[in-house]
Amino acid sequence: MNKCELVVGIAGGVAAYKSATLVSQLIQSGARVTVVMSQSAGRFVGEASFQALTGRAVVNDLFDRSHPLGAHIELSEKSKLLCVAPATANFLAKAATGLADDLLSTLYLTFTGPTVLVPAMNCEMWEKPAVQRNVATLRADGVHFVGPETGWLSCRRQGTGRMAEAETILRAITAILDRPCHES
Repeated sequence: MNKCELVVGIAGGVAAYKSATLVSQLIQSGARVTVVMSQSAGRFVGEASFQALTGRAVVNDLFDRSHPLGAHIELSEKSKLLCVAPATANFLAKAATGLADDLLSTLYLTFTGPTVLVPAMNCEMWEKPAVQRNVATLRADGVHFVGPETGWLSCRRQGTGRMAEAETILRAITAILDRPCHES
């Protein structure tokens, strides 16, 4: 994974705090990481943590002036893999139906490399037929999934919907990136 350019997308769910550990582990493994946060993700975690971990600005604006071609185009072209962790029910629905109304969902649609989605949500949400249809659609589209796991959820219940641990996600990403990246 040494020197691979990766994007970690963070959708707006309480599990967003776990993404800091994932980003840290990716950086320690030699990856170069750009974090893209949805607007609602910023309600759960701050950009400063991710900027400190990556040494890069967090991108969250579809019209970011530092990306003249558009952040979704430039990040898509330079990155080897896109990982969205957490991938909320909202993000899964956008991805499955092709809705692009923010930077993260637009980036998903322009990205041509491997995509890893790490679902995290309430157990009732995860079990809804609509969510399961979206997951099935995305799997059929070739998207890789890690989790969700079963355990204690932020809604103070036990169930399936817990975001996978950073080590599990890192192993999945490493397995997908089985060949070295080329310097850009």
